[in-house]
Amino acid sequence: MEKPFLRLVAEDIQTRFGKEISDIAIVFNNKRPITYLKKHLVDVYGQAIWSPQFFTIQEFFSQSSTKTLASSLSQFFYLFELHNDLLKKEGLEPESLEEFYPIAEIILSDFSQLDYDLVPIDQIYMTLFDNTEIDLAFQHFTPEQQEFIKLFWQSFSIKGHTAVQQRFLKLWKRLPVLYRLFKEKMAQENQINHPTIYRALAEGKAEKPDFNRKFQKVLFVGFNALNRAEAQLFKQWQEEGQALFYFDADAHYIDDNLQEAGLFIRRNIQRSGLLNALGDIPNIIGNRTSEVQLYQCLGKNSETKLLHDVLLADFPAGLPADKSAAILLADESLLVPLLQSLPDLEVNITTGYPLIQSPLYGLIDLWCETQLAISHQKKEKIPYQGLETFLSHPMTKMETFAKQKIQKEIADKQQFEVPINEIDISTSAIPYFFEPIQDQQGVIPGINRMIGSLLESMALQGRIKLIESDLLIETRKVLNQLQAGFEKLGNLSISFQIGLVKKAIAPINSAIEGDPLKGIQIMGLLESRCLNFDNIYVLGANEGILPKTSSAATFLPNNLRKAYGLPVLENQDALSAYLFYRHFQYSQGMHLFYNGIVDESSTGEESRFIKQMEFETQFQFIKKTQQQPLLFPVQPDELIVEKKDEIWDKLYQTYIINKKQLSASAFTTYLQSPLQFFLKYVAEIKEPPSISQEFEMNNLGSIIHKCMELLYLPLKGNPDFTPTETLKDKLGLVDQMVLQEIASEYKLEVSNIDDLNSLQRIMHKISSAYIRMYLEYDMANYDAIRIIELENEEDYKLDFEILVDGQSEKLRLYGIIDRVDEVVDKDGQLKTRIVDYKTGGDKILFTKPEKVFAKDTENKALLQTLFYAFVYEQVTGLKGLEPHLYVARRMREDGTLFRNNSGSMVFSDYFLEEMKGDFVAFLRKTLEELFNREIPFKHDPDAQVYPSDPYTLFYKYSVKETIEEE
Repeated sequence: MEKPFLRLVAEDIQTRFGKEISDIAIVFNNKRPITYLKKHLVDVYGQAIWSPQFFTIQEFFSQSSTKTLASSLSQFFYLFELHNDLLKKEGLEPESLEEFYPIAEIILSDFSQLDYDLVPIDQIYMTLFDNTEIDLAFQHFTPEQQEFIKLFWQSFSIKGHTAVQQRFLKLWKRLPVLYRLFKEKMAQENQINHPTIYRALAEGKAEKPDFNRKFQKVLFVGFNALNRAEAQLFKQWQEEGQALFYFDADAHYIDDNLQEAGLFIRRNIQRSGLLNALGDIPNIIGNRTSEVQLYQCLGKNSETKLLHDVLLADFPAGLPADKSAAILLADESLLVPLLQSLPDLEVNITTGYPLIQSPLYGLIDLWCETQLAISHQKKEKIPYQGLETFLSHPMTKMETFAKQKIQKEIADKQQFEVPINEIDISTSAIPYFFEPIQDQQGVIPGINRMIGSLLESMALQGRIKLIESDLLIETRKVLNQLQAGFEKLGNLSISFQIGLVKKAIAPINSAIEGDPLKGIQIMGLLESRCLNFDNIYVLGANEGILPKTSSAATFLPNNLRKAYGLPVLENQDALSAYLFYRHFQYSQGMHLFYNGIVDESSTGEESRFIKQMEFETQFQFIKKTQQQPLLFPVQPDELIVEKKDEIWDKLYQTYIINKKQLSASAFTTYLQSPLQFFLKYVAEIKEPPSISQEFEMNNLGSIIHKCMELLYLPLKGNPDFTPTETLKDKLGLVDQMVLQEIASEYKLEVSNIDDLNSLQRIMHKISSAYIRMYLEYDMANYDAIRIIELENEEDYKLDFEILVDGQSEKLRLYGIIDRVDEVVDKDGQLKTRIVDYKTGGDKILFTKPEKVFAKDTENKALLQTLFYAFVYEQVTGLKGLEPHLYVARRMREDGTLFRNNSGSMVFSDYFLEEMKGDFVAFLRKTLEELFNREIPFKHDPDAQVYPSDPYTLFYKYSVKETIEEE
């Protein structure tokens, strides 16, 4: 088994320097390998020694300057001010912070790249349309480099430029000036950035150019892709005898000039002349015949699910103390699914957890959106969804009782928008969340205040989690830097500040530090540089991800980048190849997972690096395809409630002993679904409170019923008939009356229709139209009217005799009478009517009585109206009551009397009396079935179920009964 790279480095250090290593500097690309090298040094020396000094490359170079490092946000604000100054001088409008932020990121990235690679600024930003000028200006360039420059400027040489080209040229000419001003500004503030340090060192302009001489020797370990500044300095220090270089490489990809994995190390050795302190590079990969497990997975997240099983199979008793393992994320977006899928094994997560995927970001984003509404736009109400999100957020710590109280109030009032002065969240961790900030200066202090409250809340509960606390602290640091920048820019609008806050905090992530020497390590491929593990598990090994097919945004076109030797996409491929290949030099257990599904985000193919390894080497690739058999969920048993024991006792006690009233709605509910009747009227399972943005017909019906009662109430009790033409005076009262009833229904304070939300305005319009239609129908079809009864919910109760277990019992029926009246029609005939108002899709038509007096009746409204008529006639002794249904949608065309489709059967006179008798018989039969112990509460699968039915889940698995034939 091969020795890990850092073990070889530790052994070489002992051989070269013995125990005198305290004045040696060891430099890595990142911090991750430092702990591992320390462990190997301890193992190699086997005794206590003075430690060498460890640095990252940026920390090491920073010792050449005494200036303060400028934060990325400080650099952005400097660039923003300077760029707008240049725009003003050009007579152009300055750009806003939000507009400039993404542009600034690109400009700063380009400036950094030019510094790292020591590119002459004035030269690269020259505007040269003529090929002769290019030949003269770039005589020192190779013909190939000159050709790249000509290709770039060729598109600008045509007479006249497009608008996009003109904008680009203006920015292009501005950039060298902006670069110099930016450097001067940092110098004035006694600040510096890493790219400036690199260029200053390479060009001999650093404050302390000999800072490295305080070390006996500087060891650069595991470097691969070097920029020009690094290559120049490394070569210089090697020639001065100040530096040693340890390259982690394999001859398999170094000796083959076509191998992209070896591109940079070949360049370091051949072009820069750097020597490998470890001597000749061995050919380990070319001589290995180990097995590599390749898993084709059925989806991106399926990779993490399959990894769970593989890890348990590999380490059933946990990771042995003498073994190392790492999960390497080629696709770092798999971190969260991975954390949710890991088995119960000791792990150490070293990759960064992104703020944008945390609950904290959701809370900050909600606060920002809320403040945009209430502080910037000066709104006094917020959408109920925002409040609902706050109440259900895990970090707000709302007490359950207080949360339920708010939710109930919103549902009762059907508030689509909630007044902020009515929101009581005093029991939450952030009781001031919905308070408007006082002025523009309050944005960042407001978020910082919230972060402080969250930290206090978590501390009080003794559960400060590392990830959450780190994210909170990192967010606060970024916000404080933003605040310093905002203060220099004067008054900025709330919307500008919030937009920039979101952009600035989005890249934040928390390094989830743990013990890097214990457990299974989780990291990105880039973080695994210099490290070796006995077992590796690579997730996201797809083409298009390994390597990536896109590069960072830049204003430096590809042709120019090639001409100046700046990094291009091919360089990114080479680095990815190296990071992947190097693990095949050491690891024994190699597991590669890729998404085999083709979709908009996946090619469905394994990385070409895997295919190259399979073709070029003797590794044995064991290919496995994840099998996920189609498992149809076992259908739960149908819910059937037998009328036994407590169920029967509850039914009998409720309705027979305690005389709970049975309404027409309960009766038709039983016909539609006996199971729903049980759930609703026996078990008394209530519908959960909710707020809907869809139109609710029950609210519409309540408003119309109340308005009709108020309009006809003055006529009630009048012994004389009132001419229907007097109803014309009531038409003008309708709009205001409906407005008042909507206010009452939703517990609102309104003075005019403008105070209603959009759905309530629709409700107002429909209600007013329906009520006018009812009034106009009465005026058009009757000469006079006398009101006998209106919306009586109290007086009409009837003890109805049925047989229960062979004994006579009485069941109390209950009817709500919308309206009973006497009318004189246009033919002078007097009729006594019972009227029911309907606002939905009910109808007066039926096919035949047998389909009405049946389970799952075809005309529920007819049964309910006959129910009301029967109860009223029995209680009052009044006979000949004619049932009428006022259905606003159809009454002009169909009238209000129930009839069959052909009109041969109309519910009036003799036919009506016959049907009333049939109804009573059907009512008794149905109620006796309800109290028949042998017939359970069971849903009829053929019954019509409405989409809004809240009890659907209880009877969704109902099955149709079949009759077995002998």
